[in-house]
Amino acid sequence: MPEDIKSLSEQELKEAFAKMGEPAYRAQQVYKWLHMGVNSFDEMTNISKKLRQVLVEKYYISRAAIEKKLISDYDGTRKYLLSFHDGEMVESVLMKYHHGYTSCISTQVGCKMGCTFCATGKSGFSRNLTASEMLSQLQTEQQDANIRISNIVLMGMGEPLDNFENVIRFLKLVSSENGMNIGMRHISLSTCGIVPRIYELADMKLQLTLSVSLHAPNDQIRSRTMPVNRKYPVSELLKACRYYVQQTNRRISFEYAMIDGVNDSDACARELTVQLKGILSHVNLIPVNAVGGTGYQKSKKERMTRFISILEKAGITATVRRTLGSDINASCGQLRRSVRDGHEEGGG
Repeated sequence: MPEDIKSLSEQELKEAFAKMGEPAYRAQQVYKWLHMGVNSFDEMTNISKKLRQVLVEKYYISRAAIEKKLISDYDGTRKYLLSFHDGEMVESVLMKYHHGYTSCISTQVGCKMGCTFCATGKSGFSRNLTASEMLSQLQTEQQDANIRISNIVLMGMGEPLDNFENVIRFLKLVSSENGMNIGMRHISLSTCGIVPRIYELADMKLQLTLSVSLHAPNDQIRSRTMPVNRKYPVSELLKACRYYVQQTNRRISFEYAMIDGVNDSDACARELTVQLKGILSHVNLIPVNAVGGTGYQKSKKERMTRFISILEKAGITATVRRTLGSDINASCGQLRRSVRDGHEEGGG
């Protein structure tokens, strides 16, 4: 069975090449080609034909093929449905900001977490993505849009900390000097709160931005909307968050989906200020997406304004997330679900 060459680190590649009697610089050449996004060994023009043939026999190059693409008429946001070698599909989103291009990629095919307001979880879980499949999403977007990605958010389909080893491998690959060379401070990782992994991540001191999907100030509401809270309640999660800040000196972004009549009351806002007191943090309020079958509606604008004012009076910075690609439902999970269920989704 051929090995996944794009998931190997540069050092691992050098060690593999040494066993084949090839010099280290050859491994470095191949590594650079892989991270430029080539889809075959034949594209590696400075590698001998003989070595290319050996590589074909020993390895395969992971790629992400575009199955469907939607482009926003409003802001140019691109939403992709991408497929891998086994036919499994994930979504990724390419967004343009004043500081450059940001890609939101998936880390799993589907998700096990079952958050009630999320489209991804409704399709169930198929498998983890490899590090190379995460890289391939970025490479496909760059080639399709003819741009360079400068920022990454691991906030697409799946729970990154539930695919911990592959995600850490991806982070090291994408930030490597001979790879895409995207620094950790330009990467955000979003988690619903797998507490033991937050401690592990903190101890690695990678300097990325941790985004925690909190969405409620107490166990009663959070357990109803996020099953993970039954295993790792709010108090344990926030204890881990304090440890993360202590170890990394990095501010945590708390994601808070504003759901009309569920978690957007003045009482919820006041309770949230108590919970987050003393944590270096920022609260990112997100108008909840209309996902079929949930019955959830996003909070009214005046309610969000009131919620923010309560947080800010308590010294907690908060903003409402800017919505990009609203005309193409740019949040992840809905496009894959519509294609799998056999009906198309509107968009640009």
